[in-house]
Amino acid sequence: MAYRVGVDIGGTFTDFCAFNDETNAIHILKVLSAPENPGSEVMHGIRELHSRYGIEAADINYFTHGTTVGVNTVIQRKGIRLCLFVTENFADVLEVARLKMPDPYNLLSSRPQPLVNRERVLEIRERVRSDGGIEEEPDEESIRTALVRAKGMGAEGIVVALINSYRNPDNEHKVKNFIRGEDPELPVFCSADVWPIIREYERTTTAVVHGYVQPRVSYYLSSLERALSEVGVPALPQVTKSNGGIMSAESGREDCVQMLLSGTAAGVIGASYISSLSGFTNTMSLDIGGTSADVAFIRNALPQYGVGEVIGDFPIYVPSVAVTSIGAGGGSIAWVDDLGVLRVGPESAGSTPGPACYGRGGERPTTTDAFAILGYIGQFDIGYSAIDVDVEKSRSAMDPITKRLELSVEETAQAIIDISVSGMYMEVSKLISRYAIDPREFVMQAFGGAGPMMGCFLAKELGLGKVIVPSTPGVLSALGGLIADIKNDFISTVFLELAESEIAAIQNGFAHLKKQAVTWLHQEQGYSGEFRLIYAGDMRYRGQAFELETTLNWDDIEAGSIRELAESFHLEHEKVYEHCDREAPVQIVNLRLVIVGESPKPVFTRREPVHKLAESQGIVDVFISGTLEKVPLYQREHMSPGDTLDGPAVVAQSDCTTCVPPDISGQVDGYGNLILTVHTL
Repeated sequence: MAYRVGVDIGGTFTDFCAFNDETNAIHILKVLSAPENPGSEVMHGIRELHSRYGIEAADINYFTHGTTVGVNTVIQRKGIRLCLFVTENFADVLEVARLKMPDPYNLLSSRPQPLVNRERVLEIRERVRSDGGIEEEPDEESIRTALVRAKGMGAEGIVVALINSYRNPDNEHKVKNFIRGEDPELPVFCSADVWPIIREYERTTTAVVHGYVQPRVSYYLSSLERALSEVGVPALPQVTKSNGGIMSAESGREDCVQMLLSGTAAGVIGASYISSLSGFTNTMSLDIGGTSADVAFIRNALPQYGVGEVIGDFPIYVPSVAVTSIGAGGGSIAWVDDLGVLRVGPESAGSTPGPACYGRGGERPTTTDAFAILGYIGQFDIGYSAIDVDVEKSRSAMDPITKRLELSVEETAQAIIDISVSGMYMEVSKLISRYAIDPREFVMQAFGGAGPMMGCFLAKELGLGKVIVPSTPGVLSALGGLIADIKNDFISTVFLELAESEIAAIQNGFAHLKKQAVTWLHQEQGYSGEFRLIYAGDMRYRGQAFELETTLNWDDIEAGSIRELAESFHLEHEKVYEHCDREAPVQIVNLRLVIVGESPKPVFTRREPVHKLAESQGIVDVFISGTLEKVPLYQREHMSPGDTLDGPAVVAQSDCTTCVPPDISGQVDGYGNLILTVHTL
């Protein structure tokens, strides 16, 4: 037997999806994550796969995984203490940012505190001109002074982001080499090595986020490799990337900015696959784990891509699946601020100690505890018997808050859920406005350990008419990693007029990127199969402040057809802004190339639905709108295509629980997806 295994390592649970190449059988599993001992959850999971399904470690010939360790580090601000070295007189690059209000609907809003505060931004005397010429080499005395100050402030790493380094990184490298000579053990990150893009803020903030998480990500990947070796897995581990592809763990160790949205992107890839199976090709994916809720929009069963995606409070400018992470999850801790206002998150209980109801030492109430108190969870095993829900521990943890608010424990639990849903509603509403989306044209796809638990409540608030709960929603991100292709992005800043005189430079630029891409795919990733190349350019009309990424046809590039290349941009501009100017001169700022090596995909068999009422497995007591009601309990494993149900109801399965409020009905489709319809819109 040969197995391909996809794993998603979250803050609370680690999910496994094992695919048998010979039989097309899929086996799933959940175990508790162990952030304090990275890799141990993988060892535990591999042994459980053998215990439950007879899968031998030696038969695992392909292993890929996604992780939220990077995004969770940023959301919870638990990265290393950084100092930032910049060109003299450019110390305000992170503070100034783009001078945009973070919330245009709130006049009192303020930009978040940068990951590197102002006092830890230190200046270096040097200068690179906009054409890449060296006007002044780095002054060693200014570097030494900055380094002494940085060490005095307890710096655990240095980010070097100098003006115009995207054109010529030599000065950044000289600063890095000087620091390495003074302190070989101090991590140093150059912005031009992380992502060499034009514009100082975008390049600097991407490098800062990279440096902030890199030691933790690197440690985690090393621990994972050791764990796989110890349990006898022969496959070299792959990691999912922010762009929805995969790369080797060795590449991820040095290029961790490319995997910051690793787990979240894998979830979107899995969701797009389910979209194509279900027939609902326009969906909003809602992936809620223990720490964060990740939201993305899928059009025509394809994920949307972009740059500048927000991680916590900060944008990153590497190509990524267009997904937004919100600091709200099943493990988000409820607390009361100094003004007596109930708040939820962003701090998470994680897996250790976890929500109070897990019985692992948690003493602070979480969103999961609120659902346990109201009766929605705890009637069935959680995480394949990894957790026994103790409702009394939830009530005890909730007690200090109930006394402070002078509410009953059930009222407090309901308030926590309402606040969690409200916070998600606010952030998702911003996305809907940003993408000019009509919610009536989309359905929600709820997955992750807490997505089906909270999805229907959010859908009702947003005005979405349907909610899809996949057959294995708790491990969909693991499935997404399993089906993801080997993929990487390459970029080169050229800043050229789109004219006949520059076509040779454009062709040569793409040829150079293609050489880099093929080398990466064959030599670094060990891939020998067929591959695809996707060409694009960041283009604009002369005088515009920002560019639009425009997909380009290789035949047009090869033929030097300026007219066709310009027309591609005009059409993209018209699609985004509803107008274009075919007489205006066009500039191409960046050349982009994506290389894709396709992986085999599992085949799911559709069963013909037989319409009948689903068989209830019992009755449970659930508080709904302050009233204790008798609610049917369904076991997902016993439901078949065509089965129907009406809310209120609880649907339990080993990887998650689906909460079905009143005025919602459900039906299982031919692929086992639970399609829930909202009737109160």
